Amino acid sequence: SPGSQRCYNSDINGIISKDDLRDVLATMGQLNVKNEELEAMVKEASGPINFTVFLTMFGEKLKGADPEDVIVSAFKVLDPEVTGSIKKEMIEELLTTQCDRFTAEEMTNLWAAFPPDVAGNVDYKNICYVITHGEDKEEEE
Repeated sequence: SPGSQRCYNSDINGIISKDDLRDVLATMGQLNVKNEELEAMVKEASGPINFTVFLTMFGEKLKGADPEDVIVSAFKVLDPEVTGSIKKEMIEELLTTQCDRFTAEEMTNLWAAFPPDVAGNVDYKNICYVITHGEDKEEEE
């Protein structure tokens, strides 16, 4: 939709503004978000809201509203063919060049926790699960 396109492309610097937050939430079905709620979300962040901060806040905002599906939908923006995975290089590029950049050590830790498959693809649904449920993955087989 044009709104979601704008929200992901309007800030080339990787910062998500209050208007972008409103657009993203609307795209994900959260249509009645009050201005005060958006301002509270922006104030919650310790600094500018980048993609990583956004995912965390998004998970907290949507507690009880099946946030895992909502966060998966956000990742699908980076997965137009809906394969369920994103190239490791794309994730690494985003996380090391945008705003609150990941260090080499943080990237090593990320790939240790979420190793790419032999083709270099990362299962973002697993990442979404950990964002919404914590690192307790023992129940998964």
